[in-house]
Formats: sequence, structure tokens, C-alpha cells
Amino acid sequence: MPNIIIAGAGLGGLTAALALMQRGHKVRIYEQATALREVGAGVQLGANGTRLLISLGLEEAMLRVICAPTAREFRLWNTGQTWRAFDLGETSIERFGAPYWTVHRGDFHGVLLDAVRKADPEAILPGHGCVGFEQTPDSATLLLANGARIEGDVIIGADGVHSRIRQQMFGEGQAQFTGIMAWRGLVPMERLPPHQRRLVGNNWLGVGGHVVTYPLRRGELLNFVGVVEHDAWVPESWTEAGSREDCLRDLGRWHEDVRTIINNIDIPYKWALLGREPLEHFAQGRVCVMGDAAHPTLPFLAQGANMALEDGIVLARLLDSALPVPEALQRYEQARVERTAKIVRGSSDNTKRFHNPALGSAEGAAAYVEREFEPEKVKARYDWLYEYDALTVPL
Repeated sequence: MPNIIIAGAGLGGLTAALALMQRGHKVRIYEQATALREVGAGVQLGANGTRLLISLGLEEAMLRVICAPTAREFRLWNTGQTWRAFDLGETSIERFGAPYWTVHRGDFHGVLLDAVRKADPEAILPGHGCVGFEQTPDSATLLLANGARIEGDVIIGADGVHSRIRQQMFGEGQAQFTGIMAWRGLVPMERLPPHQRRLVGNNWLGVGGHVVTYPLRRGELLNFVGVVEHDAWVPESWTEAGSREDCLRDLGRWHEDVRTIINNIDIPYKWALLGREPLEHFAQGRVCVMGDAAHPTLPFLAQGANMALEDGIVLARLLDSALPVPEALQRYEQARVERTAKIVRGSSDNTKRFHNPALGSAEGAAAYVEREFEPEKVKARYDWLYEYDALTVPL
């Protein structure tokens, strides 16, 4: 049974660790942060992600912190005209066998942390940043910033978008500024007027931008993401604080409901959206990458966290098999490269769909929404995401 080292205690690393520990493996997770917490932002979990969390025994803990929106709506950026998109709650369970949830990233991270610590109180070692690795045909060694060397049978790089593991394996890679930046914020639902407290997700479609909102934490918070085309470069960080004034400068011509949300955000955060070509490989010998370290993506299919969960389960299944570690990691790569690349490219394609000149007028918008978001097209774009089952997909 391999001795497994994971670099990074984010959502993907913790999921992989929990799935492996439930299969009887010893896992050690080395995390550079000294305090284990996730910044405030919303996460959407489709059926392809929630079925995995339920399989890990986390349904009860998740139900204490999630929200289950009843529907998704499209709205026009300036008039607020509304089109019903598709139901998500019971329809997701009926069609895909698992629910659709929205969750605060910090709450979700906390559920995973608690489960891993319950499985093994010594599994997570915070304050241990990874700087690289070495490997031989028989072992892999994680190199830490404090000079320590941790030897094991396999290293899983779950160290995020700026992964040192990926950098050593495949180089830095070119990250191109997309010309798009995003504003993020959270609003206590009680601050909003009653008509804006409904438990629905809204996609506001516009010219040169779009806005996504959905409820979190049992409906107590509203998550806001305002995406705008922008010449100015801002850091690729979710924790770069901005101001309501700057956010309104970008979105001040939008509908009153959008402005009301912005005016009730305490601190809006901003980050530049960078595009990357998908990697062709995820594994090298006894070392692999997963989650954002393997396939960073734009957020326009809401699949970043779901892909990390899928990676973790597929890795756990293969490392629990009788295969030699290098072969198990090659099978993981083969199982995941094509799907994740399709998601990364599909997320980029949705940028053009959500920001379109046809949305400039009410008449043009109605025709555009009817054409682009008619049920069969929506099914073609989304069903393959939610139907995928990392628990049973052939490996």
C-alpha cells in the first residue's frame, strides 16, 4: 500500500486525502499556509460533484452549510427582463441522480477539514510550503521551504494555480490576460429588499460583461460576481481588495438590482482572469498534479471545484488498485486529460455567450436568449458535465 504525500490542503487535496484514507491508506498533506482557511467566495457544485461528496459520507455535514437554489434565471443587464433558464433542485436529482448545491468556499473547506482530521488527526501539516520534488524509480521526495525532505511512494501536487509541482514538471506555461476582470463580493441577504432574497441563481447577460448571483449558507448570504471586459491588469488573486466606487464605475449603468447588491457589499475583491492552454500531461513517474494545479480554468462553466473533486476520486480509485504507482498515475492522466481540457475550453467559449453585442437592445436580447439558451442547446452544453460519475467511470 503506497505511502502518499499531498502538497496542498485545498478542496482537491483534502478530497483526495479523504477518499484515500477511507480506503485504508496513510496520507500526509503538507500545506504552506499556517492557518487553514479559505477566502470568502461562492462555489457551485453540480451533480458530478455532489454525488462524490455524498459517497464520502459528507451529505449531513454539507446540508448544514449549503443552499439548494430552486431555479436559475437569465436577466437582461439594463432592463432586468427575466427568462427562466432551468430548474436545478429536484430536477437535478431526477435527471442526474444528485443535487445541485451552492456553498461558501470557507464552509465547504471546513467540512472537508473536519472529515480529514476525524479520519486522522495527524494527516495535515500546516506551515510546510512545497518548493519542488525529487524522484527515483522507487520513491518520490517532497522538498519543503524549510529544507525538510519528505519521502514517500507518490506525490500529488494539489498546490493550486501557481503550483510549484506543475512548474517543475512542465514549466511555468504561458498565462494570457483575457482582457476580463471580475469583481467578487458577499452580501448578507437581510440587507437586500424582499424581491432580491429569493433562493434562485441569476445570470445577468450584458454587452461587455455579465453578473452572476446565487444564495449561500442556507440562504443567509448572496454571492456576487461581476465580470467586465477591462484593459487594466489586476493581480490573479481573489484577495485584492477594491472599492464599491470602482465596482460601480464598471457596472453603474446596470439594472438597479445589480447596483443595490454592489452598494451592500462591504469589500468587493477583484482579480484578473488569465487563460491557459490545457496541459497535455498530468503525471510524471511517481508525481502528478490535480485540481487548479493541473487545469486552471475560467469560472464560466462553474466547474473548477467539481473537477478537483473528480480528480481526487479518480486518483483514490487508481492508487487503491493493484497497479504500480507510475502506471496508476498514467491511467489517472488518461482518464482526466480530455474531459478537463473540454471543460477549460468550454468555459472560455461561454465568455462570448454571456457578453454579446446582441444584448444591447431588448428585441435583440430576446431573440438572442431564445436562440442561445433554448432547452436542447442548454442540454448539449451542460448535461455531459453532470452525467459524469468519477465513482464508476472506466479506468
